[in-house]
Amino acid sequence: MIRKVLGCLLVVLAVVLWLAGGGRTQTRAPQGAIKLVVRADDIGSCHASNVACIQCFQEGIVRSVEVQVPCPWFNEAAKMLRENPACDVGVHLTLTSEWENYKWGPLTQAPSLVDAQGNFYPTTSQRPDFPPQTGFLESGWKIDEVEKELRAQIELAKKMIPQVSRLSSHMGTPTCTPELQKLVARLAKEYKLPIEAPGAQYLRWAADSKASAEQREAALVKALEGLQPGVWIVVEHPGLDTPEMQALGHKGYWEVAAHRDGVTRSFTSPRVKEVIQRRGIQLVSYRDVWPGQ
Repeated sequence: MIRKVLGCLLVVLAVVLWLAGGGRTQTRAPQGAIKLVVRADDIGSCHASNVACIQCFQEGIVRSVEVQVPCPWFNEAAKMLRENPACDVGVHLTLTSEWENYKWGPLTQAPSLVDAQGNFYPTTSQRPDFPPQTGFLESGWKIDEVEKELRAQIELAKKMIPQVSRLSSHMGTPTCTPELQKLVARLAKEYKLPIEAPGAQYLRWAADSKASAEQREAALVKALEGLQPGVWIVVEHPGLDTPEMQALGHKGYWEVAAHRDGVTRSFTSPRVKEVIQRRGIQLVSYRDVWPGQ
């Protein structure tokens, strides 16, 4: 009983210290720095994602978010991000619309990039378990239309969100061929928004979307306990278990709301914060680590 009480007191103390320091750990690990970029993807995709991503930044361990410009809730996301200027933002270049009952399309006139309803295709390449003609790669896409669309997304993001610092690739689609990789690299150079993260390692945790919130939190705690010195990136998708997000999904992935709510709980978890504080893990953003890349 005494052990449990002491353990609880240690967690509370760690959270108090965390908040006193603005949620940003500066202590170095004894044998070298452990730097962790916690990245929240898909802000702008829906209201629940917007609220969750901002919550994970304000109350949790997220320092960088990826915004989807052509999505229906982009305007709200942009407003929230302007209100949180310390939050690092990447333009999550988007050429797919993955959910079965909820869609979006391009900012530009791009007939080679859309289906008969004018929406982006749901997958990067045709999946055998999906309806025919649902893969981007098989759509007959045109490179000039891709470039025009990606430019429009970058320019609108820069116009509405002052702290945009880089580019990233939603579902890997904008960089899924050598020709597209070359295009994105050229745009990155032109707009001075890097897309690479040299020298970083990706932290994998709780890959099973059916894991409970408790299992997801425990898996993140375990992963953080084992982190070695270096620069690490963890990428996930915060959300909330609300009716809006419960309606999202596609074949093979209908537990979106429960999964992403578990991510939010993990990213704001006192247990997770305690491990980060105790181990001296430095929470950093992309622009902290690669400011001129």
